[in-house]
Amino acid sequence: FSLYKHFGAHKITFNKITGIYFSVWAPNAKSVSVVGDFNSWNSQNTILLPRWDHSGIWEGFVPGCRVGEVYKYSIDTLFNERIEKADPFGFYWELRPKTATITRDTSYTWRDKEWKKKQAKQNLLHMPFSVYEVHLGSWMKDKNDSEKFLNYKEIALLLAEYVVDMGFTHIELMPVMEHPFDGSWGYQVTGYFAPTSRFGTPEDFMFFVDHFHQCGIGVILDWVPAHFPADAHGLHKFDGTHLYEHEDPKKGFHPDWKTHIFNLGRNEVRSFLFSNAMYWLEYYHVDGFRVDAVASMLHLNYSRKEGEWIPNHLGGSDNLDSVSFFKTLNSKINLDFPSVKIIAEESTTWPGVTKSVADGGLGFDMKWMMGWMNDTLKYFERDTFYREYHQNDITFSMVYAFSENFMLPLSHDEVVHGKKPMIYKMPGDEWQQFANLRLMYFWMYTHPGTKLLFMGCEFAQTSEWNFEKFLDWHLLEFETHRKTQTFVKELNKVYKSTPALHQKSFDSSGFEWIDASNYQQCILIFMRKGNKPKDVVVVAMNMTPVPRENYKIGLPFAGKWKEIMSSDTEEFYGSNMVNKIIKVEKLAYHNQPCSTEITLPPLGGIILKCI
Repeated sequence: FSLYKHFGAHKITFNKITGIYFSVWAPNAKSVSVVGDFNSWNSQNTILLPRWDHSGIWEGFVPGCRVGEVYKYSIDTLFNERIEKADPFGFYWELRPKTATITRDTSYTWRDKEWKKKQAKQNLLHMPFSVYEVHLGSWMKDKNDSEKFLNYKEIALLLAEYVVDMGFTHIELMPVMEHPFDGSWGYQVTGYFAPTSRFGTPEDFMFFVDHFHQCGIGVILDWVPAHFPADAHGLHKFDGTHLYEHEDPKKGFHPDWKTHIFNLGRNEVRSFLFSNAMYWLEYYHVDGFRVDAVASMLHLNYSRKEGEWIPNHLGGSDNLDSVSFFKTLNSKINLDFPSVKIIAEESTTWPGVTKSVADGGLGFDMKWMMGWMNDTLKYFERDTFYREYHQNDITFSMVYAFSENFMLPLSHDEVVHGKKPMIYKMPGDEWQQFANLRLMYFWMYTHPGTKLLFMGCEFAQTSEWNFEKFLDWHLLEFETHRKTQTFVKELNKVYKSTPALHQKSFDSSGFEWIDASNYQQCILIFMRKGNKPKDVVVVAMNMTPVPRENYKIGLPFAGKWKEIMSSDTEEFYGSNMVNKIIKVEKLAYHNQPCSTEITLPPLGGIILKCI
């Protein structure tokens, strides 16, 4: 779990001489040396020696070698080839398109002690958890040069202020580990132990995380243990053989991404990834991981036809090595970093993804609710005239909502590759499009589960996400977009300040339908409940552009009820059909002991609370 303390390039003092100690795992190499500017890239000048223990580790101390030297490993293979590889444990890399690693002695004074202490005392699964997903290269760029990236420190100051103002509790960064190709969005990693040089140094990224913590915001990293690219300087055929990946392409090559799959049946490879996860938690103080492509790791037949995959030793399609890997990793993180949250991007019906390992599960803390996302988008894309025939698209998620600890994602994947930006998925004229978008976000925030929203969606970006451009911030000059942003800010505020909306996100006792049967008028009414008996809100949604006045609904108890939020107010570019006075009668309705008549605004949702 801590290979990063030993492998790679480390500044040490040996016999009173300062230099760099190098070590690398290349068990099938005939010889290994370090090459770089410091020895004129001559493979004969700095030869590493194999350790005595036959571990396949090559090591050596280079006196006088300094921090900041560019280097690679020169490897003579069994096939009489000489290849040059970047360090798998390189802590800092050259800026792409260059591909070498750089010796580094990272030093940083952290100031997030209070944050870590506070996190350790809280059960985050019972707290508000609202995530803003960000691609650092395209959130915002230099105002004077749109081709120039801001560095980690510049982004931290701007982004943290924005995230705090918007009311999110966490950010999730699309992969910041070093990667050669911008167009992979970071998902084809070559430098697993290095924050990308595109935005600065390791210390700069430490400042980034530290600053967010001081602002009260958690930092989650997208992590990619499923596969890696075939770049010549990377992990593929590292010592001339299939070292990190399976040799058989039926196990080791991913048909979707044309990448190579880690051989998790090999202890050294498992340890590489275990150590990588622990490294980011220990050295960079991150608060969790969203683990990419978990489904592809769990199923041997993922994206493969009959005859293109190899069954496990039991004859099934479960990847038992991956199961063991996740159980071990999640148990270790839970033990050493109990406040850290690990979130699985897992799109299949695999049981127990978020069950504890002790109870037979994989031990993740949360899982993306891909079914909710697909059904919700499909429903809201329909013309409102036809929605009465498809109410099941909305209500079906509640059939399985508590089978796992679910996070509701509206992520980057939904606004690329011709899928259209969120606002243009919505039907109707301009007013209806924005009303539908607000209503969909309203559904996400009132539905059980934690939340994730991709950058730009909060102000209704009108173009698909493009990693080469920054967001269309100029849209905030227009009332429609500015008020959509205000609406998302208010959603976060109400979500965080209303116990019923977050205390029982993963508990079926925190949700109750009041009426899900009025499909003809496309109306849904339900309760969310907190820990205390009176911590109850009633949510009502009208999925059509037809307002419903004097609409009778059931309430769980009498008292003074108030509309604490409506997606239809003028402040949010709505029609302002609000409920100023709510008269409660002790007349049973909808199987509830009390009732009231309200106005349900067009394409609107409201939240009622007894005050």
